[in-house]
Amino acid sequence: MRQSHRFLTVLVCCTALIATQCGTAPAPETAVPEIPRLQRQGPATQLIVDGEPWLMIAGELHNSSSSNLEYMAPIWPKLARMNLNTVLTALSWELVEPEEGQFDFSLVDGLIQGAREENLKIVFLWFGSWKNGKSSYVPAWVKTDVERFPRVQIEDGKSVEILSTFSEESRDADARAFAALMRHIKEVDGVEHTVIMMQPENEVGVLGDSRDRCEAANEAFAAPVPQELMDYLQKNRDNMIPELRKMWESQGFPTSGSWEEVFGAGPAVDEAFMAWHYAKYIDHVTAAGKAEYDLPMFVNAWLSGPDRKPGDWPSGGPLPHVMDMWKAAGTHIDMVTPDIYAANFADWCQWYTQLGNPLLIPETRGGAAGAANVFYAMGQHDAMAFSPFAIDTAEMWEGAWEERREDVENFALSKAYAVLEQLRPLILESQGTDRMAGVLLENGAKETSVALGEYTFKVIAGGSPFEPEPEPESMLPGLPPEPPRAGAIFISLGPDEFLAAGSGSFTVTFSPRTPGPPNAGILSVDEGRFVDGEWVACRRLNGDPTGQGERLSFSRFFESDENPIKRVKLYRY
Repeated sequence: MRQSHRFLTVLVCCTALIATQCGTAPAPETAVPEIPRLQRQGPATQLIVDGEPWLMIAGELHNSSSSNLEYMAPIWPKLARMNLNTVLTALSWELVEPEEGQFDFSLVDGLIQGAREENLKIVFLWFGSWKNGKSSYVPAWVKTDVERFPRVQIEDGKSVEILSTFSEESRDADARAFAALMRHIKEVDGVEHTVIMMQPENEVGVLGDSRDRCEAANEAFAAPVPQELMDYLQKNRDNMIPELRKMWESQGFPTSGSWEEVFGAGPAVDEAFMAWHYAKYIDHVTAAGKAEYDLPMFVNAWLSGPDRKPGDWPSGGPLPHVMDMWKAAGTHIDMVTPDIYAANFADWCQWYTQLGNPLLIPETRGGAAGAANVFYAMGQHDAMAFSPFAIDTAEMWEGAWEERREDVENFALSKAYAVLEQLRPLILESQGTDRMAGVLLENGAKETSVALGEYTFKVIAGGSPFEPEPEPESMLPGLPPEPPRAGAIFISLGPDEFLAAGSGSFTVTFSPRTPGPPNAGILSVDEGRFVDGEWVACRRLNGDPTGQGERLSFSRFFESDENPIKRVKLYRY
C-alpha cells in the first residue's frame, strides 16, 4: 500500500507539472510586494508599509555619519537601544556618482543591510544639488565646471557656492543620478522595503540675498508669471495661504504680468519667485526618481524667524508663507516639512498643516524638549514622523556628555519613544478621528486646554505641590536657557475612559462639555503598560498622586518608569 501511495503521489505531481508547462493548468500566482505609499484616513495621512500603517518613531543621523560603513557599525545597535524604528540618513551625490555616469552603490547597500540587522526602516535624504542651501555635496566634476553648472549670483554680482535653479544642465544631471539611485533601491529593496521614503535635496534656498540675480534669473523675473501658476492662483483664490494672497490682492488680483506686476516689489516677492523655481527644479528631480521607484517623497525647510529676512534663511525654501508655490509646482512632491528648532514648536506644527499638508518632522530637537514635543505632535496633529537631529550623539541633547553618554535607554527621548511604541497601534487607529488629542506647555506657559469626547481637559504646569519649580535649562551649550516644557497625548477608549501619557511635570483637571450633570470626577486611575498589545495594570493611583481624586498628575515625585501610561475613568455628578 505504501509503494502504491508513493507512485500515485509522484504521478499526480508529474501530471500537474506537465499541465502547467503546457498551459493546460494555471501557474501559481506570485504576490507582487506593495510599494510603501501614502493613504488618507479621514483628514490624516498615513504611510502604509507592507499593507499596514507605519508610525515613524525616528531620528536623523549627523550629516557625515553614514558616509562610512565602519563608522556606522556601532551606531546601529545604539539606535535600536533608543527605541527607534526608523532612521533618517544622508546619501550624497558626490559619493554615489564620483565620476559622471559611473555609480557606486556600495554605501547604499551597506546602510540598508545595517538597518535590517537592527530591524530598522530607512528614509534616505538625497544631498544632491543642495544641502542647507549650499551645493557642498555635489561631485567634483560638477563643482569644477562652472560654465556647465552655473552658480547663483547675488546683488553685488558675486557668485556663491549654490547651483542656480535656472540651469537645465544642473537639474538634468541631478535627476539622472537620483533616478539611478531609485532604480538601484528598487532592485535591492523592492521586496523587503527597508527604505520607506525619500527626501530629495535638503533645506534649499538662496542665502545672502532674497533671490538669484544671474542673467537667466533676471530674465525670468521680468517675464510673465507662468500660466501654470496663474491657473493655480485663480482656481485656489479663496483657499490660499494668507501672506501670498495678500501680495496678489495688493496688486488687484491680476491674471497676468511680470512677477512684480502680479505680486508687487520687495524681498517677499523675490522669495515667492525663488520658491516657484526651486519647486519646479526639485519636482523634475523627484519625478525622475519616482519613474524608477515610486516611494513617497518630501522636501524640508530651514525655518524663517523674527527680525530676519529672505536670504538670512534660504530664500525660496518650502516655508508656510510660500506653500502655495510648492503645491502648484511640485505635483510629484508629496509634502513639505519643517525642521523645527524654534521655541514655538506648536505654532510651526499648526502652520505646516495648512492646505491639507500632512505633518512630518524630519529634523528637530531631542532631549527633554523633544520628549515633550513628540507627544504633542502625534496627539494633536497626527504627525507621521518625529525625528530629532544628531540622534547618533543624542547625549548632546540630553546634557550627558560624559557620565551618562552610554546610558541611552534612560535618556528622556528614549523613554518617550518606548511609550509611543506601546501606544503605536492605538495612535495609528485614532489618526484622522476625534478620539485623540495632544497638548504642549512651552515658553513658560502655565496652562492650556484641549477637548476630547465629552470633556475639556485643563492642563496646568507642575505635577505636584511637593515638587520644586523646575529651573530653566539650555538644550545646547551657548543657547539661552528656556523654561522646561511638558507635552501629553490623550487617547479615548470610550465616552468616559482614556489613556494618558507624556513628558514633563503637569496636572490635568476635567470638566464636562456636553449637556448633563455639571461636574466631572475621577472614578479610577490605573498606572500600567502594554505588553504584546495587551494592557497590564499595575498601581491603582489615589490620594496624593490624584490630589485626593481631583486631578491627574504627571510628576517626577509620583512617576513609575516601569509603568508610564495612565488609564483613567471619569464620571459625572
